[in-house]
Amino acid sequence: MKTWPALLAPALASMLLSACVSVGLGGDQPAHAHYLLHDAALPAQRRAEPLVAGLLIQPMPADATADTVSIAYSQRPNEFAHYQFTSWTERPVRRVPRLLLQRLEARGLAGAVAMVGEPVRADWLLAVAIDTLHHDVSAPPGQGRVALTAELFDRRNRTRIARRTFEAAVPSASADAPAGGAALSQSLTQVLDLLVPWLEAELQRAGTAAPK
Repeated sequence: MKTWPALLAPALASMLLSACVSVGLGGDQPAHAHYLLHDAALPAQRRAEPLVAGLLIQPMPADATADTVSIAYSQRPNEFAHYQFTSWTERPVRRVPRLLLQRLEARGLAGAVAMVGEPVRADWLLAVAIDTLHHDVSAPPGQGRVALTAELFDRRNRTRIARRTFEAAVPSASADAPAGGAALSQSLTQVLDLLVPWLEAELQRAGTAAPK
């Protein structure tokens, strides 16, 4: 007569084999998708002359939902989760400042625009923090919500010239990651549409005269 361990061994072997096949082939798990957070604006009309010689962009610590490649959604206030099997191609805390830099270069606000740490001399610094970046599905299909806070500093006398928060919420086509990601890109585009003219006006107002 076979003992219990002998009887269980074939069954356990079959279960282990099935598990290995399932993991190896991926089973029913969908493929992981990556989404590019992007600026959907049309090319900007370039200024005839820059307002300042140089401008540095300094990314500030961001909301936790922007400091990860996971795409965040929220069903209730102050409560967040992340979509499975989807992610951004790059953390928004890094991606957003680079998109802003591209906008400023295209507009020609400064002779040179660079990130803090790059070998560019500049009297002006723009600090940018991501306050909100998530798919709000509290009322499906939801909205892509983005909020940025920008602060302009005169580095010559270490003074803050201006500070403002910009927000946008664009409806999503459906309550899922692809639609949420698309709505977030549209919201970011609208926020940059507001931020760049504000910065231009503040630089014009401040002028380039040496501090007293």
